[in-house]
Amino acid sequence: MRIRAAIILLLVAVGLSGAKGSYGTDETGSSGSREELYALLNEANAAFQQANMAANAPGRAAELYGKAILLYEKIIEQGNVRNAKLYYNLGNAYFLADDIGRAILNYRRALQLDSGDVNVRNNLTFARSRRIDKVSHRTETRVLETLFFWHYDFSLRTRLFLACLSFAGLCLGATAIVWRGRGPVSSAVVVLSGLLWLCLLVSVVVESRERSTRLEGVVTAPQIVARQGDGPNYAPSFKDPLHAGTEFDLIDHRPGWFHIQLADGSKAWVPNTAAEIVQR
Repeated sequence: MRIRAAIILLLVAVGLSGAKGSYGTDETGSSGSREELYALLNEANAAFQQANMAANAPGRAAELYGKAILLYEKIIEQGNVRNAKLYYNLGNAYFLADDIGRAILNYRRALQLDSGDVNVRNNLTFARSRRIDKVSHRTETRVLETLFFWHYDFSLRTRLFLACLSFAGLCLGATAIVWRGRGPVSSAVVVLSGLLWLCLLVSVVVESRERSTRLEGVVTAPQIVARQGDGPNYAPSFKDPLHAGTEFDLIDHRPGWFHIQLADGSKAWVPNTAAEIVQR
C-alpha cells in the first residue's frame, strides 16, 4: 500500500507543476480575472500539498483535500477553464479523498483534452483497479481491441502524427516511381505507407465521429440500485447495486434518469444524481 501511495503522490507532483503553466482552452466569459484564477490555483495547490503532509492526521488531511477540491472546481466553473492538468489535479485530489467515482470521472476528462498524457493514463488505470464493480468487456470488444490495437492503444495525437509520417512516405515513394520507374523498394514503400496511412486515417475519422455522437459517464454515488425502468418502482436490473467508478455509455435520458449500457452490454436505468457525464 505504501508503494502504491508513493507512486500516486509522485504523479500528483507532476500534475501540480504542470497546471501552473497555462489554463489552456476556453477562458472566454470568465467571471474572474486571470490573476484571481491563478491565486485560486495557488491556494488549491497549497491545500493539496498540506494534505499530503498531514498523512498522520487523517481528519485534517480529509479537510484539506476537500478544500483543494472545492477550489479546483471553482476554477473550472468560475473561470470556464478546460485544462487537462487541472482535471488531472482534481482527479488526484478526489482519489486521495477516497472518492473513486469522481477521480475516474476527472481523469477521463483530462484524457479527453490530452489523450497522450502517460501520467493521467497510469492514474486512471490504478483508480479503475480500486473500484468495486468488475465489469468485463464483451467478447466482440476484446477481439476488436486485439485486431485494431493501434486504434485503442495509441492516443489520437500519436495516430495523427503517424498518419502524417506515412503520408509523407507515400508521397516520397510515389515521387521515386515517377522519376526512376517502378522498383521493388519504391513499390514496397508506396504499398506499406499507403496501407498504414489508410488504417490510421480511418481510425482518426472513426474516433472523431464517436466523440461527436457518443456520450460516456461514470457512477459517482457510493452505490446505487440500477433499475429496469426510469423510476424507483421498477425492479432492480442486477442482483447487486452499482458502485462508484463504474463506467457506462449513455443510451438515453429522461427527467431525473439516465439509460445506460455497461461494458458487458447490460442495460439499466440510474438516477442522474448518481452519475455524471464525462463530456462537458
